[in-house]
Amino acid sequence: MNAAKEIVIIGAGPTGLALGAELQRLGIAPLILDRQAAGENTSRACVVHARTLEVLESIGATEELLKEGVIVPLFRIRDKNKILATIDFRNLETSYPFTLMCPQDRVEAVLLQRLESLGGCVQRSSRVIDIYPQPDKITVQWQNGKGPAAANAQWLIGCDGSHSVVREQTAIPFEGGAYDESFVLADVEMDWPLNRGEVTLFYSPKGLVVVAPLPQNHLRIVATISDAPPQPSSDYMESILKERGPSNGSIVIHRIVWSSRFHLQHRVAKTLRHGHILLAGDAAHVHSPAGGQGMNTGIQDAISLANALSQTMQSGDEAILDQWQKDRLRVAHSIVSLADRMTKIATISSPAMQSVRNAAVELLGPIPFATHLAAKKLAELNN
Repeated sequence: MNAAKEIVIIGAGPTGLALGAELQRLGIAPLILDRQAAGENTSRACVVHARTLEVLESIGATEELLKEGVIVPLFRIRDKNKILATIDFRNLETSYPFTLMCPQDRVEAVLLQRLESLGGCVQRSSRVIDIYPQPDKITVQWQNGKGPAAANAQWLIGCDGSHSVVREQTAIPFEGGAYDESFVLADVEMDWPLNRGEVTLFYSPKGLVVVAPLPQNHLRIVATISDAPPQPSSDYMESILKERGPSNGSIVIHRIVWSSRFHLQHRVAKTLRHGHILLAGDAAHVHSPAGGQGMNTGIQDAISLANALSQTMQSGDEAILDQWQKDRLRVAHSIVSLADRMTKIATISSPAMQSVRNAAVELLGPIPFATHLAAKKLAELNN
């Protein structure tokens, strides 16, 4: 296959699907390639914030997402049974004053349906091999079940994740570092003594643990572990919760839906634009899951890029994309910095500093201005 396309998108996760759908709505039909044979089948990211729900209104995805997810208005920080701070989203100035807990596979399914309803599609099992930028075009070569294929494009967008082929072949530096801690993640069915209308972060001398409600009466558990097993068991996750979580009720994990371990990095691409090659989502920035910002920032990258790219293609003014890059790099650095601070604060190892941290959070907890500011920041309404 040899084709000519104005835009080629590599990667059909939440970022690539949102970008493709918005471009279709704007009358531009991109070629979307993804190496996977099917969409994401695990939940991975699971938080959709208010600003993301706002920007997805344009492609008609918000209403469907609200049907798929669980509305959670509260984020609490606890030390065992003691509430240190409550961040309440209900007073935010938005149509969506809450966090929506919706697993990534469901988010992708909704975005794919919207893409297809707008006339788009994803060419799957398409592994990109080479990218050749030339003065008047970009040639993309990939391999699929039918053999090698290629397309010439005016614009190429890498939405292909933290190990982005686009970023690597374009030699764009990915600046930052890695965390020492491993993280374990599990979606479970369990008896849980706390309100399922809150996402809870527990500070503990042994490390942090977060518990969040999901659809189908599941709960998401994320915890820091110095040496995590590849696939944590029910007993393993239950022992973490009993050690770090509340002690005033029954905690019994009946079934693990899926579990995994992962290591985290905090990195931002040095540039999001290299001529007519652009980066968005995890290809452009990765960070700790603290605050649940990753998928949200990628989707917001995508919707804003679709509009900037459409304007540039109509007017020929590439300064619009330079401004997009400047704005999104500012957002990316802010999000990575916030997630990094939250992670470092939550994983303080010194007992003395843990006591200082808890006292400071408990002191700020009752101050409405402080908690409202935190809610607005987490909801990404400043973006």
